[in-house]
Amino acid sequence: MPATFEVSGFLTFTLAIVVYFIGAGLNGVIAPLRRWNIPEAVTGGLLAAVATLLCYRVLGLAISFDLAARDMLLLYFFTGIGLNARLSDLALGGRPLLILLLLTVVYLGIQNGVAIGGAKALGLPDGIAPLLGSVSLIGGHGTTIAWAPLISERFGLPNALEVGIASATLGLVIASLVGGPVAGILINRFKLRSDEILPPMVGLPDDDVGPDAGKVTYRNILSALLVLNVVILTAYSLEGLVEKTGIKLPLFVVCLLVAIVITNTLPHALPRMAWPARTPALALISDLSLKIFLAMSLMSMQLWTLGGLGPALAVVLGLQTLVAVLYILFVVFPAMGRDYQAAVLAAGFTGISLGATPTAIANMTAVTRTHGPAPIAFIILPLVSAFFIDIANALAIGFMLR
Repeated sequence: MPATFEVSGFLTFTLAIVVYFIGAGLNGVIAPLRRWNIPEAVTGGLLAAVATLLCYRVLGLAISFDLAARDMLLLYFFTGIGLNARLSDLALGGRPLLILLLLTVVYLGIQNGVAIGGAKALGLPDGIAPLLGSVSLIGGHGTTIAWAPLISERFGLPNALEVGIASATLGLVIASLVGGPVAGILINRFKLRSDEILPPMVGLPDDDVGPDAGKVTYRNILSALLVLNVVILTAYSLEGLVEKTGIKLPLFVVCLLVAIVITNTLPHALPRMAWPARTPALALISDLSLKIFLAMSLMSMQLWTLGGLGPALAVVLGLQTLVAVLYILFVVFPAMGRDYQAAVLAAGFTGISLGATPTAIANMTAVTRTHGPAPIAFIILPLVSAFFIDIANALAIGFMLR
């Protein structure tokens, strides 16, 4: 039985920063990583995950990280996205939102069909298929943890949780690596560019030398943090009320929705109040939150849980990846308009289909930092992937378990 080494929350946070800088250094010297828009946190996080795997295999030491800070960073990030949302953007995003939702629901069925077919072709036990489909891939780790006990009881699978977690973990890795290249292919093939002349919603350009370059000060950083904290506290207070309606939403979605409401009402009621929406300070906070969140998520993956599942998992997930990429290139991109915004959403759709919402946002952020803003994409994708699709996925999983 391997020994376990628990890494404290503060040390985990510190190591995540180190991991990010390692990834940034590697991206700086390895041209393909830059060309394919692989996020720095993904490069460093995957390298750190491999290092912990070596510790497990060579030293018999399982490293476990305290990830409490990661959840707070996720709230900061999505609250920042909500504060940047304008009703005019949401109005423009109405039709694309519905189209993206329909495309995602259709893909949910395709993904489960691939899982069922792959499981039958490989002679896998009954009940494995949902764990290789939308439970772990579209659903991610949270959905897997929620449904695995029921699947285990229903089909007599004692290792249902391990299979689901392994599938979700590998899907997260694949989504992190595929999103940037997919968008890069589309942008280069169709010579796309951003038509938006806006300050960045997430992050600052690496070569930021424009008139706003020096306007990030301790005062506007603290002002943005204060607004973020107030919105998050408001979301905390409303979370219980939302649950009483029978609708269970992740807290970061509640933060996103509360931020959208506040940013479109309070500045109009108090026009003289400084508001952080679409400022370099808020963009910087959002970018830092996402980068450290992603670094923590990837470096904490316990890759050794993938080892005992044999080649079947790799075969099915390889097929899922192929189907996802083809669907994005030949269905999602054309249906979303074949423009720059559609290419950014194509990068994000890898997170919907194979990884998780933060992975989708990280992929889109890497693309927009290089090629320009795509504000509607950052509004509609989280609403689809973290809200509407969870309802459809729950119905689909329930149907598969009958």
